[in-house]
Amino acid sequence: MEHQPLEVQTLYAELLERLAAHEAGRSIGHAAGSFVLKTVKGSDYYYFQHSVPGGDKRQTYIGRRDTALDAVARRHAEARDDIATDQASIERLAALLRAGGALVTDTPSGRVLRALADAGVFALGGVLVGTHAFAVLGNVLGVRWTGALRTQDIDLAVERTLGIALADMDADVPTVLESLEMGFLPVPGLDPSNPSTSYKVRGHGLRVDLLTPSARQSSRPVPLRRFATAAQPLRFLDYLIESPIRAAAIDGGAVGVSVPAPARFALHKLVVAAERPAVMHAKREKDLSQAAQLLEVLLAERPGDVALAVDALRSAGSALTKRASASVRALARTAPAIAKAMEPYEF
Repeated sequence: MEHQPLEVQTLYAELLERLAAHEAGRSIGHAAGSFVLKTVKGSDYYYFQHSVPGGDKRQTYIGRRDTALDAVARRHAEARDDIATDQASIERLAALLRAGGALVTDTPSGRVLRALADAGVFALGGVLVGTHAFAVLGNVLGVRWTGALRTQDIDLAVERTLGIALADMDADVPTVLESLEMGFLPVPGLDPSNPSTSYKVRGHGLRVDLLTPSARQSSRPVPLRRFATAAQPLRFLDYLIESPIRAAAIDGGAVGVSVPAPARFALHKLVVAAERPAVMHAKREKDLSQAAQLLEVLLAERPGDVALAVDALRSAGSALTKRASASVRALARTAPAIAKAMEPYEF
């Protein structure tokens, strides 16, 4: 692991703000109106309120409040941005980041992520997980990871229901993938009576898997009406995707995505590693490696994030803490300094 230059980290922060502006502008078009805040279950969410013919008021959901959207609201109050200008600026920043050594997403995966984002998948609660999310988190933290990051599996985790109501919003994932004309086909499950939870390009490695937290022991796919598809339930996924953050996947341009909080991602990797059977040794080592690299950065620069993630892990139950503790002991073999630094947290 090595740190990216400060200039690259600054460019990335600017890219996030530009992406938020572009996405908000695309959501509301050029309609005259204003940003309004709503508080739901203790969290603030931005909506854009505008008038429609007949005098009625309509509100369009923009996203969870954060510093990037605060900046968008301020900018809109001063002057509406030109969407084409924002797009050109995003592409310029992405090019500078690539040249500066930022971690990038392969072109086919970038196309898929952009189409999913355009369809509203991330606005509707989708969270990018897996190796693509790990690469994105490198840019979030301002570092470059060691080891192989190449994968064509796009893993999307989705809660079964949304905590807020989004009127007239859905994202037909199968139709979105088909519209790309890349050859996506649903992957049949072992039980032909179950709906597909994966879509794959025949003859290629590119694949999209939809996942959702498991509410019980059943492994049957769970229908997701707002995405017109189904998702595979997985244990412990709810811990990973609670309170995701906004980030950017960089390819030829950049696309805004949601990813797990870095500390939760690291601890979840510890939990998953302990779940792996012996025949999945390679994946277990990959999980431990990603957890160790994340924890190396977080323990040095954001120890408070680790403490909060550990507290949340304890609250989630002993099943998670026992597995995480076992993986910390396993790190003593490959990353002894990280294992030692984790001892005070006492799962």
